[in-house]
Amino acid sequence: MINKKRVLDEFFALVSIRCSTLDEREMGNLLTARLRELGAAEIHEDNAGEILGGNCGNIVANFKGSVSGVPTVMLTAHMDCVEPCAGIRPQLVDGVIRSDGTTILGADDKAGVVAILETLRCLREQHIPHGDLQIVFTVAEEGGVNGSQNIDQSLLQADVGFTLDTHGHPGMAAFKAPGKNQIEVAVRGKASHAGVDPDAGRNAIIAAGKILAAMPQGRIDEETTCNAGRITGGTATNVVAEFCTINFESRSRDKAKLDALTARMVEIAERTAKEANCTATVTVKKDYDPYELPQDALAIRYLHRAAGALGFPVILEEEGGGSDANFFNAYGIPTTVLGVGMTDCHTKEESLLEEDLYNAAELTLEIVRQAALKS
Repeated sequence: MINKKRVLDEFFALVSIRCSTLDEREMGNLLTARLRELGAAEIHEDNAGEILGGNCGNIVANFKGSVSGVPTVMLTAHMDCVEPCAGIRPQLVDGVIRSDGTTILGADDKAGVVAILETLRCLREQHIPHGDLQIVFTVAEEGGVNGSQNIDQSLLQADVGFTLDTHGHPGMAAFKAPGKNQIEVAVRGKASHAGVDPDAGRNAIIAAGKILAAMPQGRIDEETTCNAGRITGGTATNVVAEFCTINFESRSRDKAKLDALTARMVEIAERTAKEANCTATVTVKKDYDPYELPQDALAIRYLHRAAGALGFPVILEEEGGGSDANFFNAYGIPTTVLGVGMTDCHTKEESLLEEDLYNAAELTLEIVRQAALKS
């Protein structure tokens, strides 16, 4: 049984600490102290912050279990949040937690952090049998899932993972999520004076417009999407534009589809630019690969058992976005993403049901309990 007052108080305290991407130091210090107080056998901080230009690395803590011969469970959440996150003033009104409207709330992902901390406290206070645990608090999840991408993999030693970081009431889990590529198309034409000698120029902006018109856009199929998100170019209205850059992304829950779509986009950009008497230099950066857990995966089985014990319905979904779980799966730790109740994330309208905050902690605790049963 969790301590609801403690959960609520801790959530309010954590969201009030500014913790933007690459500026997680204060939160990292606090969580390291919490993990030490809760009896971690080992606590490590890697050099992801240094790699990324931040001030804090990923924190990995190991807790020895009282039950041997059972899988090591990894619980993860990310420390950072999107802006505006300075001066968050959480308010509980009629069972719903919101900010005062001038900032985000920060349930993404402090709801996950709090659920993990409460689980550790309950295990310790109530002497609940459990196997070995690994706790991972990542940096720089927002804006590209860069923290887990740069984690020191030698520190990871779990058999099964749960990333507490998505929408939906506790009991919802993402068993499948897309991979994502970033595609930058740098179009180059030829500059000339737009009034004196426009015919001597080759307008890169016009060529970019033709590329945009030719590109696939939006929802390609039920698991594949493409988007043009940014365009920059030109220097002045009296100069035929020599340069123009377009930034695209491609996503799919099917890696073959992702690769095919990305290759098609590269071909369209290069061919269309050439037809416009310009050139296109295309750079593809893989953000992360897709993952899919089978319905009988260990993480899903533990979820069903824990949710069943608590009377929570289980809903398995295919996600449209990536998370730290994409990388943990790529590193060989089968990991699902658990819903913790966050709603309208990344906006000032973000909210969290008080009941979901408590239930996320209850479910996490029960998952750890179920994982210790030898059956």
